[in-house]
Amino acid sequence: MENIKPLGQKAYGSIPHLPGSRLGIGDHHVTEGQARIATDKPRDKHDVIIVQEKLDGSNCCVAKVNNKILALGRAGYLAKTSGYPIHQVFASWVKENEERFFALLAEGERVCGEFLAQAVGTKYCLQHEPFVAFDILKKTERLPYNIFEQRIKETDFVIPNLLHIGSSFPVADAIKAIQISGHGAIDEVEGAIWRVERKGKVDFLAKFVHHHKQDGKYFPETTGLETVWNCDVSRWLK
Repeated sequence: MENIKPLGQKAYGSIPHLPGSRLGIGDHHVTEGQARIATDKPRDKHDVIIVQEKLDGSNCCVAKVNNKILALGRAGYLAKTSGYPIHQVFASWVKENEERFFALLAEGERVCGEFLAQAVGTKYCLQHEPFVAFDILKKTERLPYNIFEQRIKETDFVIPNLLHIGSSFPVADAIKAIQISGHGAIDEVEGAIWRVERKGKVDFLAKFVHHHKQDGKYFPETTGLETVWNCDVSRWLK
């Protein structure tokens, strides 16, 4: 299992961008119709739009496979086999919180989120634990937000700051809503995530990223300096 993907796939895919969002290499936009639903006008009363603060850390996942809790990087490999210190820290943190993940996940499910222990493009003054969960999936199917939120809260994990839930939500309103971070961001919050649900199922996701964002701004490979940590990781970094 050391050199394979336990799920047989990536742990988490990419989210397409809304019009006007800053595109990175390999990124793409949602369709015009999807953008209109998310930010301007829903199709009908069955559309529910949830908008959350976008976080800037390392996308990581925790899966329950054969009744074992596995810490995974975004690509789907075991975090403990990664050469990056942040993934080693994540693997240790998951081990420390294994009982909570057992309580959260059913067999075959995975919880995906942002691990904020290391500063990537945004520094945080964290007032909560470093993992922020934003999805529970089984294969490609996401839990609807209300069930996801209930299960996450029952196990006392953290979820992204909720900016809006209801009808369509303009990008301009989201930008105003993220002027103050719900997670202690010291730098400018990089953007927001739209989650469009229809009749109790997740239809599509979209995101907006501001054009000032610098990917990996605090990486040692970029700065030539030491790793910047957003919290004390000494007990997890071995």
